[in-house]
Amino acid sequence: MAQKDLTEKNLEAYNDVFADIVNVLLFQGKRTIHAADLEDGVPGSIYKSGTLFHGQERDIVKYWKMNNVRIALYGMENQTDQDEDITLRLLGYDGAAYREQLLKNKKQLHRYPVITLVLYFGTKRHWRKNLSLKERLIMPEELDPFVNDYRVNLYEIAWLTEEQIRQFQSDFRIVADYFVQVRKNKQYVPGEETMEHVDAVLSLLSVLTQDNRFEEVADLVKKGERRNMCEVLDLVEERGYNRGVEMGIERGIERGRLLSLIHQVCRKLQKYKTPDEIAEELEEGIDVIKKICEAAGESAPEYNCEKILRTLKTGN
Repeated sequence: MAQKDLTEKNLEAYNDVFADIVNVLLFQGKRTIHAADLEDGVPGSIYKSGTLFHGQERDIVKYWKMNNVRIALYGMENQTDQDEDITLRLLGYDGAAYREQLLKNKKQLHRYPVITLVLYFGTKRHWRKNLSLKERLIMPEELDPFVNDYRVNLYEIAWLTEEQIRQFQSDFRIVADYFVQVRKNKQYVPGEETMEHVDAVLSLLSVLTQDNRFEEVADLVKKGERRNMCEVLDLVEERGYNRGVEMGIERGIERGRLLSLIHQVCRKLQKYKTPDEIAEELEEGIDVIKKICEAAGESAPEYNCEKILRTLKTGN
């Protein structure tokens, strides 16, 4: 995926999403910042995934203004990997923002604060690297009183609480809920919320998960079209896995394809589809679909693919 595409489809660059993230993470859901009060700063590189797309500038910059007066500058960074030198990098960004105030507004007495948020999307373990400048430095104890510290405002998206997830009012709720579910359950059960910025949500998920199917499906969604994640995941799986699944359970469907089929069937059961309707929509044999439906039983609303797969194989 080209960096140009990432720039054009950056979810967090939308003012409604940016304001929503800041309001939930900094102000516990209070609507302190409004989308209309945000102004774009100088854009930089967009997303980080491993060693890809590293840039020399911030990911996203927004000025918070009231009555045409700048109240603060907010920077936002995305991290999928842990960075030992994150404090040094962010200190450089914040320092450059303060230097800009000095150079461009020498005669102006008004100065405003610079706040940087780091969104960490790791799901396997908590952030373990240092989050303050002093933790990163090796220095004699005698120098400690004379060295100013700098702390990173880092938020672990996959460890947000259910209350925090509910506080989001933008499409970021879907992104955050995705990572929380994957961290807790190793799988994702979509909700019915409709997305405002469908293309941008899918592009972000594609980069952060390194799953190109999200980006491929984004190309199928018409510009401005509103979708929910149930519909999107149906497209993802139909494009990625469902094609070519022709063998019945008795003849041995390849494990990954069978898990994908179970996932699709259970989501359609949640929508109160009958086995016949599901078989027709998925273009699958009715015998295969009936076996999956029987194995899922009453657990479809909170299904476990692995458990259903074991039931199919053992008959228990």
